[in-house]
Amino acid sequence: MRTIFAADTWLLLWIQENMRTPWLTSVLTRITHLGDAGVVWILLSAALLIFVKTRRSGICASVSLAAVYVVNDLVLKNIFERLRPFEASDAVTALIAHPGGASFPSGHTASAFAVAAALVLSHAPRYVSVSASVLALLIAFSRVYLGVHYPTDVIAGAAVGIAVGAITAWAVKKVKHESF
Repeated sequence: MRTIFAADTWLLLWIQENMRTPWLTSVLTRITHLGDAGVVWILLSAALLIFVKTRRSGICASVSLAAVYVVNDLVLKNIFERLRPFEASDAVTALIAHPGGASFPSGHTASAFAVAAALVLSHAPRYVSVSASVLALLIAFSRVYLGVHYPTDVIAGAAVGIAVGAITAWAVKKVKHESF
């Protein structure tokens, strides 16, 4: 485990020292805030629920968002209670207001990947599922770049999100409902 934690910190510090620019910081700060409180995913889910052709995808996205919040933020974060990088090391500089709560797994990343996976697996329109997937990747990277998560936090968040999104898409498909 020490090797993983050492590699985690090394990669985070490498990104901090070699990739940060004012322009990229500005862009990634805006991207990371899209994931705050799941607002972008709630709005996307609501938009998909409006139209009959995308309603199943909207249901999958909204259910997966709620489920991943419970699994990730209420259960896993409380089990692991990992300190955020800026709390664990004075060498790490967070570029946004310090978020509260545990670091592992990343909630922003878990939410983003849960919705993206649910959209892909529920056969949402391609432009929707591809856009959500790209945004999920950007949010995940932004969390490390901005110094509020370790790389393993976002990897675990992505894994949790994909699992929850896949289970949700499978469950919704199993529930036959005439309004879909």
